[in-house]
Amino acid sequence: MKQNKNNLIFKTLGMGAIAGMRSMTAPALLSTALTHAPKEALTRSPLRYLQYGPVATGLKVMAATELVGDKLPGAPDRIAAPVLLPRAASGALVGAAIFTLNHDNWLQGAAYGAAAAVAATFGSYYLRKLMNRYAPNAFSGALEDMLTLAGGVALTKFKV
Repeated sequence: MKQNKNNLIFKTLGMGAIAGMRSMTAPALLSTALTHAPKEALTRSPLRYLQYGPVATGLKVMAATELVGDKLPGAPDRIAAPVLLPRAASGALVGAAIFTLNHDNWLQGAAYGAAAAVAATFGSYYLRKLMNRYAPNAFSGALEDMLTLAGGVALTKFKV
């Protein structure tokens, strides 16, 4: 059943923003939620794999690895093209899935998700640089991780 378009866009922008902050967290959280409550709308879609337990597990491992890797001193800036592009792709993936789940245009969802991911990538990058002036990088990174996880979990429970 098609839901309120504003709620659909809100959830897509939110999950896209989560992808911009931590690229693997958004698909991991969405996939985990879908394994617990599979949706008929995805059964004929290439995105149906997001509902499979092994996919959710793999995405969670990748998200955990990313959380650790982000704290390493040699980690590249998230706004560098090789790091920004996967974040945009992750936002596009979750956006396409959310719109497909709601029987809406997956391409439009992908565009919203990718745009939110790119905007959040830059926003979180500059916010993190500002926080690092007043707190150690590990602290600001942990705070960002907590906000990302809490926001992502809340969004996966938000009904559209």
